[in-house]
Amino acid sequence: MTFDVAKIREDFPILSRQVNKKPLVYLDNGASAQKPRQVIEAITRAYEGEYANVHRGLHFLSNLATDNYERVRAIIARFLNAPHEDEVIFTSGSTEGINLVSYGWAAPRLQAGDEIVLSVLEHHANIVPWAFLRERQGVVLKWVEPEADGSLPPEKVLAAISPKTKLIAVTHMSNVTGTIVDVAAIARGTDVPVLVDGSQSSVHMPIDLKALGVDFFCITGHKLYGPSGSGAIWISRERQAEMRPFMGGGDMIRTVTRDEVTYADPPLRFEAGTPGIVNQIGLGVALEYLMDIGMENIAAYERGLRDYARDRLRSLNWLQVQGDAPDKGAIFSMTMEGAHAHDISTILDKRGIAVRAGTHCAMPLLDFYGINASARASFAMYNTAEEVDALVEGLIFCRELFG
Repeated sequence: MTFDVAKIREDFPILSRQVNKKPLVYLDNGASAQKPRQVIEAITRAYEGEYANVHRGLHFLSNLATDNYERVRAIIARFLNAPHEDEVIFTSGSTEGINLVSYGWAAPRLQAGDEIVLSVLEHHANIVPWAFLRERQGVVLKWVEPEADGSLPPEKVLAAISPKTKLIAVTHMSNVTGTIVDVAAIARGTDVPVLVDGSQSSVHMPIDLKALGVDFFCITGHKLYGPSGSGAIWISRERQAEMRPFMGGGDMIRTVTRDEVTYADPPLRFEAGTPGIVNQIGLGVALEYLMDIGMENIAAYERGLRDYARDRLRSLNWLQVQGDAPDKGAIFSMTMEGAHAHDISTILDKRGIAVRAGTHCAMPLLDFYGINASARASFAMYNTAEEVDALVEGLIFCRELFG
């Protein structure tokens, strides 16, 4: 289908509102994307006329909810081009998915002195679970620094591998600089299992797990135009077989007696408790919405938006943009001498422009750039060149205020 940004914007009710008497320019998509009407209506429909707890209910509403919920597994598998539907494990988002791997796969297998290779580009969600293992089991974290432009050559990651390396955990797209990492080249270059944080990349580009060749890949729904509290992690059957359950409770068991508990087969083995039923249903609708538009179409449109924004921001010779890798998404982290990131964000907000200010849950990366905060503009498929212009005009206004 032809990509029509005006038509897409009509699907997002919030984009028509005003903030501080100005049209909303929403550039905080790296934190959370807005929701299309189709997702909002699906959530309302699920609660108003289709809600019940899933699995084992046997009555009409429970069967209906179960069907609507479980079909999302196949939708996610199709969205990611996963080899098998049963390799998709529902989570509340990427953070839970990575912790599932840390507790269920890494903790039983890694010993003191074993190594996990990380990049300095990582979000805290792909750092802290491994730091737990360092604190509790003596696991060693080996850090790989990006180039000055924010790029992360696969050969630098591969060079960090030693005989003690048990896992590589790396982002597919930096949430601060937009850097795209060639995770397929990393996976091809080693037999060490590779975990990929796909929280950002899955929103902006097609994902083909069959081609990537990695072992673990997580997504989070609230960035994918879906509800907060939804998400999934894909784990290959081979790695699932090596895992113990992360949490115990309903749905993940087969039998429970006083003397013994037996577990359900994957993926239910890793899905304890009452799930976020409606959240996951909403995620399924969001992914179908994206696939209807076409991820290739979205990627092509956003590349044009990225290039336009990059050129306009480069023209501001007093603005520092952290990371300008050739292969990057439409995410820009910025600082300005004499103005704190919080000041920039506040002034832009007065003009109806929403950006994020702070560390972006990526303190090691900001430390690498020698800053303690930045203002980040992160674009989505519904943003426009006119909104890039509004951002630039707002930054110029900031510059004039702070001299």
